Amino acid sequence: MANTSNMRQKTITLGIAMHKPYPVPRASIYLPIHVGAALNPDVLSHIQGDNTGDNISTLNPYFCELTALYWLWKNNDSDYKGLVHYRRYFATNNFFKRHSHNRFERILEKTELDQILVQHPIILPKKRHYVIETIHSHYAHTMYASQLNITEQVLQDIAPEYVAAWRSLMRQRSAHIFNMMIMDREHFDAYCAWLFPILFELTSRLDPNQYDAFHARYPGRISEMLLNVWIMHKGIHVGQQPTTFTECINWWNKGTSFLKAKFFKQKYTGSF
Repeated sequence: MANTSNMRQKTITLGIAMHKPYPVPRASIYLPIHVGAALNPDVLSHIQGDNTGDNISTLNPYFCELTALYWLWKNNDSDYKGLVHYRRYFATNNFFKRHSHNRFERILEKTELDQILVQHPIILPKKRHYVIETIHSHYAHTMYASQLNITEQVLQDIAPEYVAAWRSLMRQRSAHIFNMMIMDREHFDAYCAWLFPILFELTSRLDPNQYDAFHARYPGRISEMLLNVWIMHKGIHVGQQPTTFTECINWWNKGTSFLKAKFFKQKYTGSF
């Protein structure tokens, strides 16, 4: 007789980090999560808030979408868990859907995801390649290098075995970004158990309130790099999926801001 535990369909929950009303996919694997719900409870009162159970909802101005990640870690026991954004998702591999005029048809759905997860217990966005910048120089030009320096000090103090991977990443010219991932529960929970103590220690040493609202979100940005560090140190082979954005991207503004930061030391002042 077949093992019934192996026949059970795996449950998948992909949290959609949201801070305002916006259309979302109807697929059952997606769970809209109101991030910062403790601070703005009436904005999205009809969806799951990140302020229930064990949560860090009040840290949303600094941790951004990570308050949804934390909520999933502590309050959801699906076999696979993941995080996407209300405008950015993992994309389907289907050529025709990828080029649909309806941008929501480009989003990865459960049937296809089930097949991908058979091959890879962890899925990350395809790497972004900076070409003329290293990870360190790009961050230093657009944000504040001191945040990288203190992050390395925190790693040296509480997770020294990861310092080599951190330094290696700083020299590289590509990385997985966006704080998007899909992982089996074991990896997901292990990653969160590693990540959040580092970020809590980091913010205790470098108060986000010393920055304006845009740069106060540095813990969320640092975590994008830490995800790469965790994967590199663990030697985990991950699956990579393209991403899709539900709105048109102003590539001119994005590209010129990148070059101004590189050559004229003009730091970013807002998201694109």
